[in-house]
Amino acid sequence: QVQLVESGGGLVKEGGSLRLSCVASGSTFSFNDMGWYRQVAGKQRELVADIRSGGDTDYADSVKGRFTISRDNAKKTVYLQMHSLKVGDTAVYYCNLVRAVHLFPWGQGTQVTVSS
Repeated sequence: QVQLVESGGGLVKEGGSLRLSCVASGSTFSFNDMGWYRQVAGKQRELVADIRSGGDTDYADSVKGRFTISRDNAKKTVYLQMHSLKVGDTAVYYCNLVRAVHLFPWGQGTQVTVSS
């Protein structure tokens, strides 16, 4: 059973930075394309960044140039470095597979709150 555990969120002022981590225990992590999603209450979850097993990355336009996704296969961990945070980045952030028929069970997510 795969378990996703996200951490690193918090309260930060606009323009600040945070680094999120997600550990994917119990998975064949190195073969998986992984992504960071975020969800605001009442809205659909959206994919903001993804990283392929080979290391190629892609970003939503809203975060391009400010967020960087990376991975450490040995630690089964995917990271999201976030700079120049905006109030609009406030959300619960989750990691999971991308481009998969079935996703892993969702973790609890990590709350990111950006204040003006």
